[in-house]
Amino acid sequence: MQTGKRRMGRTYASVEQYVARCGQPAPTEVEVLLARASDDIAAALISAVYDTILDDVAEVLVDAVCAQVEHWLATGSDGITTSEAWDAVSIGPVPLSGRSAPAAYPVLVAGVELAPRAYRALHLAGLLPGELTDAW
Repeated sequence: MQTGKRRMGRTYASVEQYVARCGQPAPTEVEVLLARASDDIAAALISAVYDTILDDVAEVLVDAVCAQVEHWLATGSDGITTSEAWDAVSIGPVPLSGRSAPAAYPVLVAGVELAPRAYRALHLAGLLPGELTDAW
């Protein structure tokens, strides 16, 4: 029995592609985040029908994965936990106040929270489940 990291599928974007698209240095955990984002994009597209041979499909998947990671980093998420936070906290007699949500809410697709820019890239390319591309 093999132990260690388990991956659902392939990683759609490389560290180099992330740096090129996001225009910022890659954080130390970027490979893990790219793998998680790739799993999320694959899960969101599980019932989508599209031509995997087309070069533009591969580019859209790279864009979506990079946008997903960029969103997680901007909102303080690690791709696993939520980025919600309390807008005021007190330890004394316990007033907590409300929670603040991320600036841009994720979009739920097939049970997966997609970053707004990741969703937009997939939607504009017609790759989301239930959408047809004009390549057919």
